[in-house]
Amino acid sequence: MDFAAAANDFAEQVRTRLDAITRTAAEGGLDAALDLMTTTIESGGVVHAFGTGHSEAFAMEIAGRAGGFIPTNKIALRDLVLRGSLSVDDLGGSSLERNPDNVEQLWDLAGIQPGDILMIASNSGVNGSIVGLALIAKERGIPLVAVTSMEHTMAVPLKHPSGQRLSDVADVVIDNLAPYGDATLTLNGGVPVGAVSSITAAYIAQLLTVGVSERIAVDGRRPPLYLSANIPGGDEHNSALEARYAGRIHRGT
Repeated sequence: MDFAAAANDFAEQVRTRLDAITRTAAEGGLDAALDLMTTTIESGGVVHAFGTGHSEAFAMEIAGRAGGFIPTNKIALRDLVLRGSLSVDDLGGSSLERNPDNVEQLWDLAGIQPGDILMIASNSGVNGSIVGLALIAKERGIPLVAVTSMEHTMAVPLKHPSGQRLSDVADVVIDNLAPYGDATLTLNGGVPVGAVSSITAAYIAQLLTVGVSERIAVDGRRPPLYLSANIPGGDEHNSALEARYAGRIHRGT
């Protein structure tokens, strides 16, 4: 297979999945998540988004970007170093995302309150920090939306001591349609390549943002969305809206 053929094949793998997610949205498959997010934002709550590894791309699409909602927080494991008690050395490798022991501190750093919502993206949906944070949300009555690969999560061993997956804990589950192992192509010699979960998860994040914005704007209200800081008036617009959530949203991590 030459590069042009591989690129076309990968594009088709991506296109097929994005089309399927679009159909799901059109048929109401995202409505439960849209309901939770809309209620949260309209009632003055904050949308918190968490992902580890490449799944952090989903949280970055939800929180703190142009065209995204202002009442949002991106939760990241490095918060445990930047604002918590862990050292930089603790960030090395994948051990931190697999370890459920630090999720209480991560929860406290996030500042999640009643009336907020938590969204977690994890392709595998089984690592300790992912399931651990999800379980805290469940225990404290915080609505939880999961974005995960159902094909992958059902095919891998459970890792959290509870014996649960992210999809077992969440109130709403959205399938990112990534295949087992994430890669969509197999090259000569059986080499897997062409991961799609970051692409589909980012698309889901944007569909949710569009859907919630449409619901809020339907009667003429203005959704609390960021403007690009690189257009005239963007900083002023953003700062004025951020001030409404002072002490509840954090940026820069």
